[in-house]
Amino acid sequence: MLHFYRDDLARLASADRLRRLVPRAGADFTSNDYLGLGASPRLREAVAAALDRGVGIGSGGSRLLRGNDPEHEALEAEAAAHFGSETALFFANGYAANVAAFATLPQPGDLVVHDALIHASAHDGMRLGRAPRVAVAHNDVAAFEGAIRDWRSGGGTGTPWIAVESLYGMDGDRAPLAALVEVADRHQAMLLIDEAHATGVFGDGGRGLAAGLHGRENVVTLHTCGKALGAEGGLLCVPRVLRDMLVNRARGFIFSTAPSPLIAAAVREALRILADEPERQARLWALIGAAEKALGFATGSQILPVIVGADGAAVALAERCRAAGYDVRAIRPPTVPAGTARLRVSITLNVDETAIAGLAEVLR
Repeated sequence: MLHFYRDDLARLASADRLRRLVPRAGADFTSNDYLGLGASPRLREAVAAALDRGVGIGSGGSRLLRGNDPEHEALEAEAAAHFGSETALFFANGYAANVAAFATLPQPGDLVVHDALIHASAHDGMRLGRAPRVAVAHNDVAAFEGAIRDWRSGGGTGTPWIAVESLYGMDGDRAPLAALVEVADRHQAMLLIDEAHATGVFGDGGRGLAAGLHGRENVVTLHTCGKALGAEGGLLCVPRVLRDMLVNRARGFIFSTAPSPLIAAAVREALRILADEPERQARLWALIGAAEKALGFATGSQILPVIVGADGAAVALAERCRAAGYDVRAIRPPTVPAGTARLRVSITLNVDETAIAGLAEVLR
């Protein structure tokens, strides 16, 4: 009865692509806890204070039923103010937020033009959505515009949606947002920007690489809360009409139990830390500079991919790093293109210059 699953797992193993859960151990060069807030005393104190004032652990239902806690609404108001958007809507995680956005907002007569390297959650949302979609070459502005022109010339009359990540989580490179905004304006298009890896790291107050674009009617941004913000959840920053659309039409929002109000309280505190403690960003960028020097290359971000090539070789190298006390993981297809298996070295405030130098020595 289960032979298909055994055979499939065997095929993955033979291709060096079988995945397994590995406990965390050693210096953290793999997490997305970029600002080191995951163990922040301020976040713990914010959760304890919320418990003391009677905030529940569970929400008890979906937001449209009794699950709509004052903590959710307070977080959304504070997030909108922090990022400069008209409104925000809180989801359990960035994956759920991305799926809801792509499945709900583009309409049947629209077109989604997305970067070829966009996150898996966007692909899953597009598969659930009703708009046709087309992938274009990574960070190729002319390809985005060409896809829209071709669609218009073929009779497309709806709204084009340009979908990108502001900072790509496997390569550490940035989207050409300024040029893409111009394309969106020329073609009356919407621009959906996933700020998952930029939130907290880039921009004044950790507002991300799209800082300054919030509040535009044609821009939607996603700020995940489980990376630099040290908690979990996803915040879609949108014009009010799109928030209302999501509340009324997004199945992942309507039919899902609301996130824990305690997590909302933690994220509120994380946003305050971004404003109160800019030294965290400054310290992170100093460590990024040290890592770029030690490793001998730069991406201009906290994500430094060491391209190995073969899947098995990447796994073996990651195991050697972990044996030496440095927790770094191998990333293999289909997460990255075939032939580009890599170690994704992530720089966070959970390490120091000594650990960076040690990892560089192991890699050499």
